[in-house]
Amino acid sequence: MTAVREVDVLVVGAGPAGLAAAARLAAAGAGRVEVLDREQRAGGVPRHCAHGGFGTWSRPLTGPAYARLLAAGAERAGAVVRTGVTALDWAGPRALHTVGPHGPGTIAARAVVLATGARERPRAARLVPGTRPAGVYTTGELQQAVHLYGQHVGARAVVVGAEDVSYAAADTVRTAGAQVVALVTDLPRAQTAPARALDSRLRHGVPLLTDTTVAELLGHGRLSGVRVRHRDGRTAVLPCDTVVFTGDFVPDHELARRGGLTLDAGTRGPAVDGSLRTSRPGVFAAGSVLHAVESAATAAREGAHVASAVLDTLAGTWWPDGVPLVVDPPLRWIAPNRVVPADSLPYVLRTTAFLSGAVAEVTQDGRPLHRERIGAAVPNRTLRLTARWTSRVDPEGGPVRVGLTGR
Repeated sequence: MTAVREVDVLVVGAGPAGLAAAARLAAAGAGRVEVLDREQRAGGVPRHCAHGGFGTWSRPLTGPAYARLLAAGAERAGAVVRTGVTALDWAGPRALHTVGPHGPGTIAARAVVLATGARERPRAARLVPGTRPAGVYTTGELQQAVHLYGQHVGARAVVVGAEDVSYAAADTVRTAGAQVVALVTDLPRAQTAPARALDSRLRHGVPLLTDTTVAELLGHGRLSGVRVRHRDGRTAVLPCDTVVFTGDFVPDHELARRGGLTLDAGTRGPAVDGSLRTSRPGVFAAGSVLHAVESAATAAREGAHVASAVLDTLAGTWWPDGVPLVVDPPLRWIAPNRVVPADSLPYVLRTTAFLSGAVAEVTQDGRPLHRERIGAAVPNRTLRLTARWTSRVDPEGGPVRVGLTGR
């Protein structure tokens, strides 16, 4: 029988959320803080995001530099970061079975932080028919192939999606020396900043096909083209040898699901309150496992935030269960998705509709709690809602509802 090793805090996932949580906990004297990650290097997704935009305005960094900074910060604070180790399943309320270079093991902790991130749904999960040729990628696969391994990805690529990550994928395609044939989205317009969409179309000559879906992949051995279908029923074939499916992220919630944690129906990640406590005492979650997918800065901020709740738990502080937080259409989800009056973490939301002059309205049992101007609402882009209203929540009342109106 494998011996059980004990730590004070076990963090699963060495991306921005997990590393930020570990650094804050270790620096605060939480005891032995250990971070596990199945990848061979810590840092999460930023490791293969070679573009800038990470860090702060005063210290802008590329993704790999940001990943190294976070990993070094966690280790400097005293956390132990173990890579190449996979958490397989739960061995108890706060214990996990693992496997790594030295074989299987079991780790028990006083508190567990799930920071397992998110993943893009591949072609098969999107139910795109056709043959099974080479040259089909998700954004993460593309970035790893190009930026980590220097691989050739083809000569002509179609990018499926028109959100921020889609334009980042198009940049990676060009970095690899290939041409972007088109970006394809089933929505009526791009979901990135107008300046970015205009730059792609005018400076790089990339057409954006709106109200259009990929109906079929063509080719044997290597992709030879994609058949697209426009909303009016017309079809066309775009010759290409590479296709990149972007966006459509889902939380990597396997551990949460296997542990019987309550999952939120909207985000499909663990349901948490504003302190990022899950339904299991002593188990917390932070980062994109809660809401697929947000920026590295948001994940790191949540990792730092969850550390305070973990420290309270280690000190024996009691915390109420909270009231469910639900959204009305056109909102898709909100995170965190439970609320107690003391919560202070800003909320992130997603919508299914394009709205200008959007206003969020928060109510409980028909009683207005808060009204806040959000601005422009765009599918696949983050909306933010302050937590200034949480003190007005009745802990014994019904669910708190968040609605969105606009033009």
